[in-house]
Amino acid sequence: MANLARQLRQEQQQQTVVAPKKKVLQKRGLSPGEKIIGLLFGAIVCIGSIQIISNQSVIYEVNKDIQVTQKEIQTQQKSNSDLSIQVSELSQYDRIKEKARALGLQLNDQNVKVVQD
Repeated sequence: MANLARQLRQEQQQQTVVAPKKKVLQKRGLSPGEKIIGLLFGAIVCIGSIQIISNQSVIYEVNKDIQVTQKEIQTQQKSNSDLSIQVSELSQYDRIKEKARALGLQLNDQNVKVVQD
């Protein structure tokens, strides 16, 4: 019987050793659909980033133009205020009267009309 037990044991070991091996599935790379989706996503990201950068460039140029225009406006306002002060100084009654006398004009009180603003 011992011999029979040994034979059974050897057969069981052979059966376990001879058991069919499972196929090892090798993982493939990305499928063509996944590659296309990846390329599309990368293209969309690149196009979006280029669009954002170009928009920021346009915004920068517009802001620069606005600042230049505001500076020109301030310069023109200062010039206008200086000229209005000069007009008010030159249109004083005493100065006009002196200029008229220098040119040989005389004041005739009967021809003077008072004009209100």
